Amino acid sequence: MNSLSRRNFLSLAAATGAAAALPASLEAAAPAEEFSFLFLTDTHIQPELHAADGCAMAFKKMRTLHADFAIQGGDHVFDALGVQQSKSLELFKLYDQTAQDLSLKTYHAVGNHDVMGLFPASGMNPGDKGYGKGYFEDHIGPRYQSWDHKGVHFIVLDSIGYTPERGYYGLIDPEQMTWLKADLAKTGAVTPIIVTVHIPLISAYAKYNKPPATPAKYETLTVSNAYEVYPLFKGHNVLGVLQGHTHVNERVEWQGVQYITSGAVSGNWWQGTHLGSAEGFTVCTVRGGKLMTRYETYGFKADKQKMEDA
Repeated sequence: MNSLSRRNFLSLAAATGAAAALPASLEAAAPAEEFSFLFLTDTHIQPELHAADGCAMAFKKMRTLHADFAIQGGDHVFDALGVQQSKSLELFKLYDQTAQDLSLKTYHAVGNHDVMGLFPASGMNPGDKGYGKGYFEDHIGPRYQSWDHKGVHFIVLDSIGYTPERGYYGLIDPEQMTWLKADLAKTGAVTPIIVTVHIPLISAYAKYNKPPATPAKYETLTVSNAYEVYPLFKGHNVLGVLQGHTHVNERVEWQGVQYITSGAVSGNWWQGTHLGSAEGFTVCTVRGGKLMTRYETYGFKADKQKMEDA
């Protein structure tokens, strides 16, 4: 072996050895393959206000977009909080039947209106089958989860805290915080990450309306302990956080992370637009290490007469 080839060999060997010694969190990640997925939220399906027809219209348009999968951001039905168990089951069945039109792998976040029997008017008690998030976990999906797709790590969190005394409020509970820390640690510093919550971590929504005469006793518009969640993102490649709940299109960027709230499939709860956001959903594309989004409407027209009768 001549001196030049020997030097090249030694340099290559040294570089290979150094790379092998690097911690997993410092290794270069393989570039994410370009792909698109759908983020739909707040379908609020119900027999009234042509909601099932509206959902069917939205799912029909979604099928034309050639997405890899969908994430449902919560509030599948309207509403399981304060109706009898039999009514809640009818609503979830209606959603399941209608969502079959989507024909796409779908991951789910739990929304506040998906919590069964929380309000006294429901007649349900904490020990009843399906109470709280029991039905969601048994029939729709886990409260929180993560998976990998084409080089991107996805995380769905449960942002709904509740007690019979307090009702619902925004919260990432201690069990999830422990799980999230471990999940992020395994993911490392370079892998792209996309997070989904129902109740937003960050939102300016409260500033878009006149303050209520009686302020809410508990935080229902954003996650009350979001200040504990943000630090966990530091040192990780979080491309964005997808959010629902407020039914408005909104994008807030803070400390290098974009918090993207999507308008609702139901718009203004099937009664037109809400603060300028029409009925629709968000198309998400991962390209060049970035998350890009666009909002798609699907042509639903609220029935004014039905709105008056509702």
